[in-house]
Amino acid sequence: MAASLKYTRLRSLGCLVGALLAALASGLAQPAAPSEIEIRTPAPPPLIGPLIRPFHFERRQVSPARLTNSYRLNSLIHGGSLYLAAQDVIALTLENNLDIAVQRYGPFMAREALRRAEGGGLLRQDVVTPIAAGPVSVSPIGVSGNTSGLASGTGLSAAAFLTGYGPNPPNLDPNIGVYMQFGHSTIPETNLTYYSTTALVNVYRFYQVYYSQQFITGTAIGASYWTQRSDVNSPNNTLNPNITGDIDFNVTQSLLQGLSRAVNNRNIRVARNNIKVTNLNLKLQLITTVTAVLNLYWDLVSFHDDVRIKQQALVTAQKLLADNKEKVEAGALPAVEITRAAAQVSASQEALLISQTNLAQQETVLKNALSRTGVENAGFDAVHLVPLDHIQIPTAEAIQPVQDLIQTALENRPELEQSRISLESSKINLQGTRNSLLPSLSVFADINNQGLAGPYNPQYNNCCGPAGSIFVGGLGTALEQEFRRNFPNYSAGFSVNIPLRNRAAQADYAMDQLKLRQQELQLQRTVNQIRVEVKNAVVGLQQARLRYDTAVDTRKLAEQSLDAEQKRFQYGATGADVTTVIMAQQDVANDQSAEIQALAAYSHARIDLDVALGRTLDVNHIKLDEAYSGHVERQSALPSDLPGERR
Repeated sequence: MAASLKYTRLRSLGCLVGALLAALASGLAQPAAPSEIEIRTPAPPPLIGPLIRPFHFERRQVSPARLTNSYRLNSLIHGGSLYLAAQDVIALTLENNLDIAVQRYGPFMAREALRRAEGGGLLRQDVVTPIAAGPVSVSPIGVSGNTSGLASGTGLSAAAFLTGYGPNPPNLDPNIGVYMQFGHSTIPETNLTYYSTTALVNVYRFYQVYYSQQFITGTAIGASYWTQRSDVNSPNNTLNPNITGDIDFNVTQSLLQGLSRAVNNRNIRVARNNIKVTNLNLKLQLITTVTAVLNLYWDLVSFHDDVRIKQQALVTAQKLLADNKEKVEAGALPAVEITRAAAQVSASQEALLISQTNLAQQETVLKNALSRTGVENAGFDAVHLVPLDHIQIPTAEAIQPVQDLIQTALENRPELEQSRISLESSKINLQGTRNSLLPSLSVFADINNQGLAGPYNPQYNNCCGPAGSIFVGGLGTALEQEFRRNFPNYSAGFSVNIPLRNRAAQADYAMDQLKLRQQELQLQRTVNQIRVEVKNAVVGLQQARLRYDTAVDTRKLAEQSLDAEQKRFQYGATGADVTTVIMAQQDVANDQSAEIQALAAYSHARIDLDVALGRTLDVNHIKLDEAYSGHVERQSALPSDLPGERR
């Protein structure tokens, strides 16, 4: 009997350990962590590790935040200049931009929130990080578009991650506990007949082991064993010291509130949806930041072109001043023409200084976006940015029909997918608040076996009759009684709780329905807004192209006019003077700047159309796995004729 009992207990313990190990392995089945973010679990001791793993208190450690730049940044510096192609800017953004790095933690936090929900914990509300707006250019050159990457007025970061009300989910992690107590008590007694002493002294030891677990079906089970040894100084006790024990099994099942699996696992389903939300949030941050950085880069290209134009205008003004001085010395012009030409030189110098200042400020903004340490390093702060690409204007705009573009946007825009997930999570939470309207009804059953044993009290005075031999013994005797069920106890029953009026649950249910209807309208508003953004982006691109074509024609006409005025002035034609030439030079410089601004505006309009269609990542060949890991595999293809040595 004892051997069979021991085997049964060991087999039950083995099944329990196996189940716990399987549950733990299932909770730890996570995708491989990217290189930048790692969550490490200390390795269990060898040999006994698999046995103690369910009871191991894991101190899971998150790797420190990386505050250093990727190798790519220094590899692109040559001779004191950082040479950047558009693809290099994108790669550096994915590797070093802090806004993306901050958002990269979101999916990891969401997976930990799922781990918490799978254990029966409530959802946390601090998982989704708001989208950070990207940096903007410091100069009016170029037209800033919608660089936020979000449909206007959606507020998706706050609405897509949901928690709910209703019955608390069951605690799905089993509990094992041990309780021990040792004591010595002295109780004054006045009834000498019962205890035969005026001071009853009891030296006792109490031990308890228990196990409990809840299930997704609303079932709760528990098992416990306790034993107590008491040694008293009374001569009237038949057995002294005596050992008592108890083995108890109980089960409880909810029948109304908390019965449905759909209610009890709703937090798990919402947590899985929230993982999708954080992944989409990271995608939105990628779109937002890449869009902003590309706008910075193309504005930097425009600033370089603007500095070149201002330098050419200064050279032209200086040449006119030198020519006027020669003609004044030859008596062909009055001296006042030197003053007019010198004033033009001064104005050109001022315009060049402003353009160079804008360029320097733009470099600082772009450096901060491409570096984790910003301009903290003096050496990096002194580096000049040299763009290698130029804005390309296609011969003709190949734009699909607007309805086709709208359909593309509705399929690709991540914030629209966030709205749909939010709506789905609201429907899941609604099941919980509806279930909380039901009364609380549960049935329970309990089986309890008791035992008593001990040696005869040598001081026993036969006051209460002899004890049966079944009780004489030690702990083993008590255990035999308990497992043979010599003294069984049974109980069963039900418990019902009917809240009168139940206003809190009714208000929660109505509130969740109102929020659901509100989100349905918000989803439609997002769809409408996306349609508007696509149409506006198409119109903006068409207008930017028309503006650029007009600016090119205007600049050509101004150059032809300047050439004609210079020839008339050179050959002394009637009505030709220095003032006319200077005005023509100013017109050319202004029209060249307007052409650059129109070119920058075109680049912004093209980028805004990609954002509106949700294809920013595809157009720029951005792989999501590289964005999630913060490491870009492709190498930079720099020209071989760059000055200086490669670092």
